[in-house]
Amino acid sequence: MKKFLNDPKNFVDEMLEGILAAHPDQLSTAGELRSIVRAQKENKVSLMSGGGSGHLPLFMGYVGDGMLDGCAIGGVFQSPSPEQILKVTKAIDCGKGVLYVYGNYTGDIMNFEMSSELAETDNIKTSHILGADDVASAPKGEENKRRGVAGIFYVFKTAGAAAKEGADLEAVKKVAQKAAANVRTIGVALSPCTIPEIGTPSFNIGEDEMEIGMGIHGEPGIARTKLENADSVVSKMMEQILADMPLKQNDEISVLINGLGATPKEELYIVYRKVNALIKKTGAKVFNVYVGEFATSMEMSGFSISVFKLDGELKTYLAKPARSPFFEQRQL
Repeated sequence: MKKFLNDPKNFVDEMLEGILAAHPDQLSTAGELRSIVRAQKENKVSLMSGGGSGHLPLFMGYVGDGMLDGCAIGGVFQSPSPEQILKVTKAIDCGKGVLYVYGNYTGDIMNFEMSSELAETDNIKTSHILGADDVASAPKGEENKRRGVAGIFYVFKTAGAAAKEGADLEAVKKVAQKAAANVRTIGVALSPCTIPEIGTPSFNIGEDEMEIGMGIHGEPGIARTKLENADSVVSKMMEQILADMPLKQNDEISVLINGLGATPKEELYIVYRKVNALIKKTGAKVFNVYVGEFATSMEMSGFSISVFKLDGELKTYLAKPARSPFFEQRQL
């Protein structure tokens, strides 16, 4: 294992110390290093997320103006504790409620639900939205079983904008629900990643192989095959997305091309080149495109494609400005 580390046991905490030192104008803590909140609190409905480390900028990278107000951070690929989640909840609550937005993983669900019960004793109203956008993880009709991956970015962005505009908790949740229901993602991996404390790759894959549909923790995909060229891989991935969420003439969409940690931007733009060509064939219109690292898996080589179907409301909120240490957007 070749990594720039000190003691692997301190990987998460030293990473957080570095981020807080670099961005003191934007980030602070709720009294504990792994409970991150915005440095400037706003009087509005509050949004928070949480999840395991190893996915930067997911999850804490979206704590900022127009997006999340706080985030609870677990160990690498581990859920944060209910106590961490509760500390963030208390720190960001302004009396207007807190919306939890997090991935559809058993540990996260259990711990956020426990925190919600504890928050009730402090008269803090909470509500929950799950990101479950990975079409490879469960078939159509079983969307509730799907994993949350890079597409949760769109939920953070639109719900965060709604909250900043002054919407109440119920209205912010409706925006988040609509966003979550209209995003589809699929990924492909070429290499494993290594959890620092373990020191060995999380799975094995041949030098000439790829796995379509692999999850961001190395969960099995839908097909392991010989490596193919970019156009062929993208065509197979888009076939899965469009079968699950068909696009028609004049539909407006946003596209997210996400690197999983070790894929150069040059390759991501080659991917988008083919995605764009396939979308044109449907007659849909691309409102905007995001290309870069939005939800990684340590140093995994691979990428994911997310397609977000817009209506007038979602488009308006997606276009709003936002700023965090890892993401910045002017009004579109």
